[in-house]
Amino acid sequence: MGATDSAHAAALVLRDGVIILGAAMGFVMLFRRLGLGAVLGYLVAGALIGPAGLGLVTAPDEMIHIADFGIVLLLFLVGLELQPSRLLRLRSEIFGLGLLQVVIAGLAIALVVWLAGFSPAAALAIGLPLALSSTAQVLPSLRADGSINTKAGERAFSILLFQDLSIVPLITIIAALSRTPADPTAPPGWQLALYTILAIIGLVLAGRFLINPLFRLVGRISERELFIVAGLFIVLASAAVMEALHLSTALGAFIAGVMLAESPYRHELEADIDPFRSILLGLFFVSVGMMLDLGAIWQHPLFVIGMAAALIAVKTIVLYGLARLFGMDGRKAIKLGLLLSQGGEFAFVLFAQARTGLLIAPEAASLFSAIVTVSMATTPFLMMFNDWLDRRSNRSAGAGLDGPEKSAPSSAIVIGYGRFGQTVSQMMMAKEIGVTLIDSKPSQIEIAGSFGMKVYYGDGTRVDLLRLAGAGEAKALLFCIDGNSLTRKRLEPVLEAFPHAAVFVRAFDRVHLMELAPLDLKFTIREIFESAVTMGREALSLFCVDRAEVDRVEQEYRARDLERLDSQTASGDLHAMSETMFGPENPLRDGAQPIRTPRNASTSESSTL
Repeated sequence: MGATDSAHAAALVLRDGVIILGAAMGFVMLFRRLGLGAVLGYLVAGALIGPAGLGLVTAPDEMIHIADFGIVLLLFLVGLELQPSRLLRLRSEIFGLGLLQVVIAGLAIALVVWLAGFSPAAALAIGLPLALSSTAQVLPSLRADGSINTKAGERAFSILLFQDLSIVPLITIIAALSRTPADPTAPPGWQLALYTILAIIGLVLAGRFLINPLFRLVGRISERELFIVAGLFIVLASAAVMEALHLSTALGAFIAGVMLAESPYRHELEADIDPFRSILLGLFFVSVGMMLDLGAIWQHPLFVIGMAAALIAVKTIVLYGLARLFGMDGRKAIKLGLLLSQGGEFAFVLFAQARTGLLIAPEAASLFSAIVTVSMATTPFLMMFNDWLDRRSNRSAGAGLDGPEKSAPSSAIVIGYGRFGQTVSQMMMAKEIGVTLIDSKPSQIEIAGSFGMKVYYGDGTRVDLLRLAGAGEAKALLFCIDGNSLTRKRLEPVLEAFPHAAVFVRAFDRVHLMELAPLDLKFTIREIFESAVTMGREALSLFCVDRAEVDRVEQEYRARDLERLDSQTASGDLHAMSETMFGPENPLRDGAQPIRTPRNASTSESSTL
C-alpha cells in the first residue's frame, strides 16, 4: 500500500510539474510578446491553474517552499556583485534610507488599515509587512539592465537589503502583539538578534577561511560540474545555518555571495547558478499566483483594488520624499518610488504569523495576500508608465533640438556622441566621409554644438528614427553607446530592418561581447581594450623590455585572448581555457611556440576584448 501511495504521489508531482511549466512557458511567451514582462505572465499562469482557477494544481503551499529557494539563489548572485568594501560604502543608505523607509511606510500603511476599520494591533501586523517590497521582482530587473551598479540602483538595493534584515524585528513585533500564548520552543526576539549577529560573523569567517580555499581547490581540478555542485553546496549550507537559527535564509546566502565577490571564480559561479535562479524564481511567482484567492477578490473587489492602490500610493509618496531627502533628483526619485511600490513575498509569511497569533482573521489574511499579489502585478505597468514619463521628460528636454529627420544624406550614422563616438566620427570626417551624429542627451548635444558639431536629438536604437536619419541608404551604423544597455534584443530589429548596412558596436565588457556574438555584426570591440593594451606596452618598456619582445608579448596576448573568447562564446563558460591566461605561474617563455590563431581570426579579432 505504501509503495502504491508513493507511486501515486510521484505521478502527481510529475503531472503538476508538466502543467506548471507548460502554463508558465505559454503565458511568459505571450506576455513578453505583449511587452508586459515575465513576472506578470507567471502570476497569471499560476492564478489560472491554481485552486481558485481551473484547479489543475491544488497544492501551491508545497510548491512555494521549493520555489522560495529561488530568492535564496537571487540574493547569493547579488552578493557576488558586491565587494565588502562596496557594501561598507552603502551602510548609510542601508541603515539610513532603508530604516526610514520601513518605519515611515509601515506606520503610514498601518494608519490607512486602521482607518479601514481594523484594530491598532491588527493594523500594525498588516501595515509593517506591507512596507516590504518584492526582492524577487525588483532585483532581477535591476540586474538585467545593469542599473544595480548605478547610484539609483544601489539605493534601491540598499532598501531591499534592509527590508530583508528587518524580517527578524518584524517577526518579534508581531509575536509581541500576539493574543496566543508564546511558543516555548521559539527563541525570544533578543536571542534572534544575537543569532543574526553571530551568524553573519560566522559566515564572514567561513568565507575567508573555508569557502575561498574550497573554490581554489575546485578550480585546480577544473571540472565544471564540480563548480556547480560546490556553488549549490555553499548556498544551501549558508541558508541551512540561518534556517536552523530561525533567521532569513536569503540573508545567509547573500553574505556567502559577498564573501566570494572578490574571488577569481565569481563569474563562473554566476554563470553556473543563474539558470537555477531563473527557473526557481519563475516557480515562485507561479506559486504566488496559485495562492491568489480569486473568491476573496470577487466578493470584495473594491476593497482589494482600493487597498492595493492605497498601498502603491503611500509607498511611492514615502519613497519619493525620502529619495529627495537623500539627494536624488525628481525623476529618479519617482522611478525609485514606483519600482518599490508593490508588496513583497515576505508579507505572506508575516500574515500567516499574524493569523496564527489571532491578530487578523483568516479571511483578512487572504484579502491582504490578494492585495499584495495585485500590487505585484501592477509593477510592470508602473514601469511602463515610468518609461513614458522618461520619454516625455526627454522630449521636453529636447524641445527645440533638431531631430535626425533634418539631417543631410550621409554614408554613416554614429549613435552616441560621447568620448568614444567623438573619436570614431572625427576619424571618418578626416577623410570627408559624410556622418550623421545622433545622441539622446540634450546636454551632450549642447556641448557638441559649442565646438561646431551638429548632433541630432533622438534615441538612435529605434528603427523608425534610424529610418528618418537615412539608415536605409547608409553604408554603416556605428553604435558608440556607453554601458551594456545595447542588448541583443535591441539590436536584432535594427539588423533585420537594415541588412545592407555594416553594424559596428562598442561593447562594455567580455560578457556583453558574448551576448552579442550570435548577431551578424561587422565589428565589435570592448571599449577599453586597445587603451589597456597600449598602457601594457608602455609599462613593459619601462622595465627595459626591448621593442621586438614587447611586440611579441602583445601578439601572443591578443592571440590567446582571442582563442579564449571564441571558446567562451561557444561553450557559454567564462572559465573556458583559463589555463592560457598569463599569470605568475604561466609567463611567456623565451622561444615558446605561439598559440595557434583560430580560423575565424579575421572576423573574431575585431570582436576581441
